[in-house]
Amino acid sequence: MEFRHLVSFITIAEELHFGRAAQRLHLTQPSLSAQLQKLEKSLGVQLVARNSHEVRLTAAGREFELQARQIVAQMDRAARVAKATAEGRAGTLAIGYNLPASRHVLPETLIRMTDRHPDVVVSLWEKRTGPQLAALSDGSLDIAMVYGHPSTAEFRYRRLLHRVPLVAVVGRRHRWADRPGVPFAELQGQDCVLFSREQCPAMYDAIFKAAAQTRIALSVGHHADDPGATAHVVSVRPMVGFASLPRAISMGMGAPGSNTVAVKLLDPVPTLDLYAVWRAEEQNPAVAAFLDCIDSAEPAPLDDARVVSVGAIR
Repeated sequence: MEFRHLVSFITIAEELHFGRAAQRLHLTQPSLSAQLQKLEKSLGVQLVARNSHEVRLTAAGREFELQARQIVAQMDRAARVAKATAEGRAGTLAIGYNLPASRHVLPETLIRMTDRHPDVVVSLWEKRTGPQLAALSDGSLDIAMVYGHPSTAEFRYRRLLHRVPLVAVVGRRHRWADRPGVPFAELQGQDCVLFSREQCPAMYDAIFKAAAQTRIALSVGHHADDPGATAHVVSVRPMVGFASLPRAISMGMGAPGSNTVAVKLLDPVPTLDLYAVWRAEEQNPAVAAFLDCIDSAEPAPLDDARVVSVGAIR
């Protein structure tokens, strides 16, 4: 059975006249008759009865017409979807993101994406930088929104936000809790809570870069890969953890009832840049469509003046 035979049969069913059907299909009548015979032979049933006075569908022909129309309609839909997917107007897209991306990039981007490409299904996954890049590499994510950019040729990237500040995280009873800011050098001799580098290489490196600039050695007394776990540890022990300012604000550090306080780090202020990252050999056209929806303006600084000052949340 060939697809063109179904189209020819449907045209015969609509016209109930071989001459008019052949004319619509730009075929000769003998060619159209031959196609019908091949279709009936492949099915083993008669679909059309005709004599010198009329052309009519048999009972089998009437039922087959309904099914044939569904097949042709499905093929048309498949062709449209395939074309739309190839052009980035349909398909699926898996996006990884962190908290600053959730607050400052995704809302407007998703609105544009929905308006411009309503048939692209977007799934969202909040992960730290390391897990996002691993998922991007194995194909389970299409785009990652992470701190820092990878140096491998496997990925391409675009900067979205820059100067996302890091803050110190301490418990309410810590001696820094009531200070508006602390020079980074005062971390000398303090026990710190730190995450493993593979969780967020850019943040890890920013902390140790600041330590190198101030010529101090950080003392890591506890490891906690989860921001919530870090907050729990410093709330009961006289230790210092680290978080991005947006994360500290989202967790309500310093708010009434909170057991933790975010304290500004000064001289220097460790900062991070936020990047969109995708595979260099990307074959999903929806990736380019999503990147086009991200605001193309030069990223503005994300600092205390643009978000909320640490003092305002205490």
